[in-house]
Amino acid sequence: MLLHLLHPHPPPLPVPLNNKTFFFAQTMTILAMSLPKPNLFSNLPTIPPPTHNPNSTPLPQPPIPIPKYPKKTKPNSSKPEKNPVPAFKTHHQNSKYHKPVKPGQVITEDGDRSVVVKDSGVSYRLPGAPFDFQFSYSETPKAKPLAIREPAFLPFAPPTMPRPWTGKAPMKKSKRNIKLFEPLYPQMESDDDGGKRYEMLRAYELGMFEGKPKKVLGPPLTKMEIQELLKDCIASNRQVNIGRDGLVHNMLELIHTHWRRNPVCKVRCLGVPTVDMNNLCQCLEEKTGGKIIHRVGGVVYLFRGRNYDQRTRPKYPLMLWKPATPVYPKLIQEAPEGLTKEEADELRIKGKKLPPICKLAKNGVYLTLVRDVRSAFEACPLVKIDCRGMHASDYKKLGAKLKVSVYAS
Repeated sequence: MLLHLLHPHPPPLPVPLNNKTFFFAQTMTILAMSLPKPNLFSNLPTIPPPTHNPNSTPLPQPPIPIPKYPKKTKPNSSKPEKNPVPAFKTHHQNSKYHKPVKPGQVITEDGDRSVVVKDSGVSYRLPGAPFDFQFSYSETPKAKPLAIREPAFLPFAPPTMPRPWTGKAPMKKSKRNIKLFEPLYPQMESDDDGGKRYEMLRAYELGMFEGKPKKVLGPPLTKMEIQELLKDCIASNRQVNIGRDGLVHNMLELIHTHWRRNPVCKVRCLGVPTVDMNNLCQCLEEKTGGKIIHRVGGVVYLFRGRNYDQRTRPKYPLMLWKPATPVYPKLIQEAPEGLTKEEADELRIKGKKLPPICKLAKNGVYLTLVRDVRSAFEACPLVKIDCRGMHASDYKKLGAKLKVSVYAS
């Protein structure tokens, strides 16, 4: 291998001088001796130019003065900021508001509008309503409420509002009849002359409801009619999704909106309500007035009825916010009924070593959970279920449902 080393100060190479080169070098030497303190290797002036010339004209000022913003100060993280607007303060689980209540007690009353406490929770009574309204009709604990966490208010719009605010100005009244939905039996909607008559749909006003509605279901459907109605709904994406809160009050109006276009509404259920699908289907039929004609897994098909009329159906007011959940008795006790505290602690220690019988996924369908728990109780008095990954509010709901459904006949 050859190493190429370089000298740090190599000697200058001899350059042949001619007449022109000698004359140029002699001229530069004479010039350098005549200049005071010469600097032949500087490209910049040795004396900097003056920064300000009093004889020069001043620069024009901007037409708009430059704003001076205050310096940003870091907020003190130790002291939380107080909310100056009291309207944004909500009373929920972190609130100190606590008012004991008893079933059957009327908390507040404003004329015919009142807030009542029942065995199923807090209900809202409005004049002319077919039943007392609740936030959730299917996911209500069997235990009686002990107290409320917020002052009792009706979560509906005040009756003085001429129309519910939808974010748009009211449209002008149309001068012609508009077809908005296709009737189930067109021959029943025809005129005497053989032509069909379509009118603008009008929502049934709440407060004009007198007595019980007429039977809209009519005679039961045959198998051929059910297959014909389900043909377009099975592959359709138009559906109502039911989650961990179960059948919510605002879903009643949503189901009637689906019935405006199609006689069958597709309802998909996920999460904790699927543990007891019989209870969910019963609530759907009672509150909507429809009939379930087909059910597979967590999907339910709800039929509106043969004599359903959009113009005469009841209109439900929408809830503008979610009311706070009342205070219920403690579900998990230190010593359950029939056990001492020492025995309960021993079972908890054994439960940590048991393998789970199943693992529940978030927003799943738990149709066979009650049957699996019953079969596991035949072999062992203690059963473990893996619920990691689920929402925190689903644990107690799942335990309360299993406590009632496993021992139900």
